[in-house]
Amino acid sequence: MLPYLTEKYGNASSLHRWGQAALTALDQARRTIAEILNADPKEIVFTSGGSESDNLALRGVAMALRAKGPQAHIITTPIEHHAILNTAAQLEREFGFEVTRVPVDRRGGVNPDDIARALTPRTVLISVMYANNEVGTVEPLAEIARMAKKRGVLFHTDAVQAGGYLPLDVNELGVDLMSLGAHKFHGPKGVGVLYVRAGTPLLPMQTGGSHERSRRAGTENIPYIVGIATALKIAQDERAATNVRLTALRDKMVEGILERIVGAELTGDPKNRLPGHASFVIPGAIGDEMVLGLDLAGVAASTGSACTAGSAEPSHVLAAMGYPADVARGALRLTLGRGNTDAEVEYAVNAAAEVVGKLRGTSGG
Repeated sequence: MLPYLTEKYGNASSLHRWGQAALTALDQARRTIAEILNADPKEIVFTSGGSESDNLALRGVAMALRAKGPQAHIITTPIEHHAILNTAAQLEREFGFEVTRVPVDRRGGVNPDDIARALTPRTVLISVMYANNEVGTVEPLAEIARMAKKRGVLFHTDAVQAGGYLPLDVNELGVDLMSLGAHKFHGPKGVGVLYVRAGTPLLPMQTGGSHERSRRAGTENIPYIVGIATALKIAQDERAATNVRLTALRDKMVEGILERIVGAELTGDPKNRLPGHASFVIPGAIGDEMVLGLDLAGVAASTGSACTAGSAEPSHVLAAMGYPADVARGALRLTLGRGNTDAEVEYAVNAAAEVVGKLRGTSGG
């Protein structure tokens, strides 16, 4: 990214040499991401992050297809990121769309048959996340996509959490739109991608110039776009080896937490989950208090999504999975990245046990 923050700082829309150098970088980044997604470079739209990509996907398709009727229909789930949930709620409340939120099971899994039953002749879009950010469960996208295609319904997935760890071939997955955010695979914060399959109706939500083939106006952020393309390529090139290592570390962490903290319960699917993701509910402790205690010990943890940290409300994901509010308030999420080690996992487990022990007034977890 550094050359594009210093000497190659041109506007990619300009004709002079500095602008053309920026345009070359923009085109190369678009080709890199398209190759990873098995897509055409023209199908790649750069955004400011996963939330904007989600907003553009839902609003863009919904508003473009309003002609289907006064109550065009959208299907999603209650465990989506708030970028999806709040956008769907606004479309429902302010613009008259009908929204169906299909249930999930105790592990956070979506049943494709529930999606099929929810489809109506007015359905214009299905949006189901690839992997849940709070509990790590991976959803059956390909099965849902086959049903959507059979019924002629567009299918979007929020793949922000999955970007660095799961296959992203849009044709194998069968999706028409896919959202990605760079910081989930060690890229810079503040840049994302929306894949839009050719021919998908999409009304731009940000108007101005003809950037991104008139789908998202605004001067392109070249350093960050170079960053997301490079980070995604590294993550996908090293995905197999990284996943093996992170899965082993995750299993060690899960085993340690369950062994050291009495009553701790793993949330999400125990096997069909992101490789470096571990989430729990812990009785006798409050999530925010555990996070603060772990922070003092030098461990970065969360209760769920960082975007809702500090909220007085318990996790909407755990509520949708059937956890009572008093149990859901004891949520703790510990996730691993490429740089984490065995020693750090052991340290985190010990720290968590000590913090919970203090909160419970006991000598240990």
